Amino acid sequence: MTANTSIGAERLARRMARGVEFLGSEVAILCGAMSWVSERNLVAAMSNAGGFGLIACGAMTPDLLDAEIAGTKALTTKPFGVNLITMHPQLFDLIAVCAKHRVTHVVLAGGLPPKGSLEAIKETGAKVICFAPALSLAKKLIRSGVDALVVEGMEAGGHIGPVSTSVLAQEILPEVAADVPVFVAGGIGRGEAIAGYLDMGAAGVQLGTRFVCATESIAHPNFKKAFLRANARDAVASVQIDPRLPVIPVRALKNAGSDLFTVKQREVAQALDEGSVAMAEAQLQIEHYWAGALRRAVIDGDVEHGSLMAGQSVGMVTTEEPVAAIIAQLMDEAAHALEKRAA
Repeated sequence: MTANTSIGAERLARRMARGVEFLGSEVAILCGAMSWVSERNLVAAMSNAGGFGLIACGAMTPDLLDAEIAGTKALTTKPFGVNLITMHPQLFDLIAVCAKHRVTHVVLAGGLPPKGSLEAIKETGAKVICFAPALSLAKKLIRSGVDALVVEGMEAGGHIGPVSTSVLAQEILPEVAADVPVFVAGGIGRGEAIAGYLDMGAAGVQLGTRFVCATESIAHPNFKKAFLRANARDAVASVQIDPRLPVIPVRALKNAGSDLFTVKQREVAQALDEGSVAMAEAQLQIEHYWAGALRRAVIDGDVEHGSLMAGQSVGMVTTEEPVAAIIAQLMDEAAHALEKRAA
């Protein structure tokens, strides 16, 4: 290691120190929770490699989550977290499962935390992390007692908001980074970007797409091949067809499944028209559609009709390699970027 590289590595360690302390990991890189992909194997591999894995609970029942946490603990002794969807009808039962296993960090995703959920998690001694898609929400969440925030821009895969990562980071980090650790996510594929966000005050970063083609990821070979072939322009956001049915856009690689989602929205909108479903049930149906479509692609390998959720950083996923190698490359790139700034 040269003197300059050593300077870069030291600078990187200093900038990541807060995130590392908060997570209890070796590096402040979270693996974003991706339904069907972020299961015990990838989560354990991420934590074993020094990062921080997150189990994607998604639509799991409490029993399934119980088994998944136990399975992950059998593969790693390092800390990891669980990502829960706020609209899950059994949210409080899922929180109880996390408490039973003494999960150290719980991420609440998919909307504002329902009444009592933050308190229920904090009572277990776990840290609560929430997504903040706007500065006003970031401040509100901090007032309500969250321990850390994820600021995720529209470049991300899966459910997205309308604002880019770079704009959100500029808007939110100067205002709240002194109050709680903030992790930046969305469209990050290289270490230079990580260094930039750390310089802006982030405590760390979250990447999902970059880890889909990890050797330890159980994603079907067809799913991985689709990622390795894709470029940034292929990862497009879904379109909402009915203003009365507010659907959170989802970014995925364009395929026949994208068109099937349009058909599904029409079906659900018609059911709303006819009064056969309430709004909450309609939105749950949409959520279940995505869970099923994602499973078809990730597990069954149906990359035509399933959902290929991917962020715009997908073009930077060029090979299948171990999680440890991906983290090492990201850290090297980030250290090198900080080293150059030291010159």
